[in-house]
Amino acid sequence: MWKNIRVACLLLVLLIVAINAYRDQNQDWNQPINVLLHPINADGLASTQQYLQQLQQDDFTEVKQYLEKNSQQYRRGQSSYFMIQIGRELKQTPPKMPEQPSILNNILWSLKFRFYAWKQHQSIDGSPSLTLYLNFYDPKQSRELKHSTALERGRIGSINLFASPKQAQQNNVVLVHELLHGFGATDKYNLSNGEPIFPIGYAQADKQPLYPQTEAEIMGGRIPLSEHKSKMPNDLEQTVISVLTAQEIGWIK
Repeated sequence: MWKNIRVACLLLVLLIVAINAYRDQNQDWNQPINVLLHPINADGLASTQQYLQQLQQDDFTEVKQYLEKNSQQYRRGQSSYFMIQIGRELKQTPPKMPEQPSILNNILWSLKFRFYAWKQHQSIDGSPSLTLYLNFYDPKQSRELKHSTALERGRIGSINLFASPKQAQQNNVVLVHELLHGFGATDKYNLSNGEPIFPIGYAQADKQPLYPQTEAEIMGGRIPLSEHKSKMPNDLEQTVISVLTAQEIGWIK
């Protein structure tokens, strides 16, 4: 009987979290946008912990400047103001995406993720516009990282990053990609192979010759070099926010 009561209580909490997540999604870009970043030592290594201890607010200045510059471009010269803040280091990692995606598995995962975010939130965190959980891994031990993800309904994201200064600029590319997901931007790459979708995933869809491209559309994720080959941009300077992405997040009405 007590087991059934505990399960019922858990389901009730998850239901409350889910209902609260389905709030008004229209972001007021005239108000300051507070993005809270919670670093996490995801692999538990001492080298990763050392990297986290060296993280500073200035490490994300490029993200702030990139977003403000692009918002000004699309919002008729009116820039949105972004505050990128490093929050508390967390010990518990967010729930991982299901190995075998399905509608049911994705729903259960999203509920678990929202419940995780609800448990982690404290009054000292304030009321951020978006909360991102940064899962750091030592690149010497983890050569490849699983896909990051962010939810617009709930304004939370789980982002897998490398704990290395050499990877900091590419980390920022991944961070902005997921941050924009949190405000309604959609992926513009093929989920089966990761290649940008033409034309919506191309930064220079009208370029002649089409290949090689020199920039990536931020939600396309990669720079197309040929029809079946692409590469990760080195930094945010090699990316653009397209008109379609700007429309999706509300910079263009």
